Amino acid sequence: MTAQVFLRHSAATVLLLLNTGMASAETLQGALAKAYRSNPTLTGTRAQQRATDENVPLRKADGRPDLATTAEFQELVVKPARSFLAPDRSLAGTATVSVPIYQGGAVRNGVKAAKVRVEAGQANLRGTEASIFARIVGAYMDVIRDSAIVSFNMANVNALEVNLQASSDRFEVGDLTRTDVAQSESRLALARSDLQTAQANLITSRENYIALVGDAPDDLQPPPPLPGLPASTETAVQVALADNPDIIAARKLREAARYDVKVAKAAVLPTLSGFAQGSYTHYLGSLREAGNPDPSQTNKQVVAGATLRLPLYQGGRPAAQVRQNQAVEAQSIEQEIEVERSIIAQTRSAYASWQASLQSIQSNQKAVEAANLSLEGVRAENSVGSRTILDILNAEQEALNAKVQLVSARRNAYVAGFSLLAAMGHAEADDLSLETGVLYNPMVNYERVKDKWFDWDFDPAPRPQATRTVDTPAQNANVPAGLAQQP
Repeated sequence: MTAQVFLRHSAATVLLLLNTGMASAETLQGALAKAYRSNPTLTGTRAQQRATDENVPLRKADGRPDLATTAEFQELVVKPARSFLAPDRSLAGTATVSVPIYQGGAVRNGVKAAKVRVEAGQANLRGTEASIFARIVGAYMDVIRDSAIVSFNMANVNALEVNLQASSDRFEVGDLTRTDVAQSESRLALARSDLQTAQANLITSRENYIALVGDAPDDLQPPPPLPGLPASTETAVQVALADNPDIIAARKLREAARYDVKVAKAAVLPTLSGFAQGSYTHYLGSLREAGNPDPSQTNKQVVAGATLRLPLYQGGRPAAQVRQNQAVEAQSIEQEIEVERSIIAQTRSAYASWQASLQSIQSNQKAVEAANLSLEGVRAENSVGSRTILDILNAEQEALNAKVQLVSARRNAYVAGFSLLAAMGHAEADDLSLETGVLYNPMVNYERVKDKWFDWDFDPAPRPQATRTVDTPAQNANVPAGLAQQP
């Protein structure tokens, strides 16, 4: 390992240790971990996935026995004519069991479609997770960028105030003209306006951060290096086609649509079911029979058999349903291609933005160094009378612009890099080693419910999992003293 590589790895290690070891500061991993536990979009999508899981036992229930009982009490209030022997009252009970034997494949294919949709939902959950993380990374970097911009503008206002005071003093002794003082006043007024705009942007970024993470940003630390960034656009696209959750979800939905067509075709096939029924009736001593002073007051019956249903004509409904599901399948095929196109475009554009931002960082770093050097030279030359006040003001504005562009380029590079990882399917909690304890595994709930059969097996009433932010104080534009004075 060369000295340069060793130093780079050492710097990354120190940065990670700082990010995880400072108790009073917030790290990017800490922000992502908070959102992973309590972001309402994530917790809501997990609940939606649990609802999707229930489609599997619902489809399985169509192929399970159905057991029902009825009880009926009758009181004969007005006897019909010539029914002198009819019982005055009766109590009857009936039990019926129906067992589906063959349903034309509708149950089997319905279960398969439900299982595939569960897999699609799990992929969508991964995609939602990556999308939320990308937004949080953007919000995190926005706060860092806007805090630095506020700091730069505050320093610029302070410098221009000193410059205006010096210009006024020199005007009093006749060394400068009124025009020089007016130029200094104008630049100071514009700088104060820019500071107010920067402060408003910082407040907006902080509030957006709270909406995503659930807590106010507190002394955000520099983010750690992004892992697994690709060496070329081709590599990024290949990984995205294999691992992007949106593509996986679209592929699974297309597969589920194919099973739906088979379910619809089952409507023209014969069905076979078995049944058994038992009944018991008690006339409660009110049954009378001619010539029998003590008739039996009970009646029992048990029937068992099978029902074969062979559909002959249903008004064209089955064919319409098949064609409808075939059209939905065709739509899902096109949607898979659409998603694939979109992911390829996202991956390529994210890679291009990332590379452009990296180059922009280098260019803006040189611009900052040159602008600082130019400002020092102009100030020195002004002291000997070879530069005007306007030259100083222009140099100070150029130095400020270069600093703002540099921190913006750093923000854009990191966000573009993370967006690239998200497009490749490598920006989820499992990829980022978040310190959240046990990660949410959607398979746990699926395995829990997929074979449930008991009618009274309810879950507890749901409770909120996300945290509210109503008690979070309104944010301000205060920044720590001396923050990011040098970009």
